[in-house]
Amino acid sequence: MATATDQIRETIEKNDVVLYMKGNKMMPQCGFSSRVAGVLNFMGVEYVDVNVLADADIRQGIKDFSDWPTIPQLYVKGEFVGGCDIVTEMMLSGELDALFDAKGVSYSKEAAEKIREANA
Repeated sequence: MATATDQIRETIEKNDVVLYMKGNKMMPQCGFSSRVAGVLNFMGVEYVDVNVLADADIRQGIKDFSDWPTIPQLYVKGEFVGGCDIVTEMMLSGELDALFDAKGVSYSKEAAEKIREANA
């Protein structure tokens, strides 16, 4: 039987973009998860959502795996990006676009610009 760490590692390795969150991309269960999912959804990023509320082992396991105490957690091409505040800052500064470009992740540049314009 696979451990939570094994499941997490496999999910991150097999998918380009993974968001560990409370709830799912269509129905987030906390404001922070909702914000990150909303950014990814609006930008048209294809990603796997993992609901940490559905499995206590995964919920604690992802915190141990990343050595990061909070949820949500975003991974791009196997790399831990950060939580809500970091993803929000990266979105507004254009760093998230640069990361997606560098990693070959498809997204809407027009949508990203709209987010920045709305938050200017």
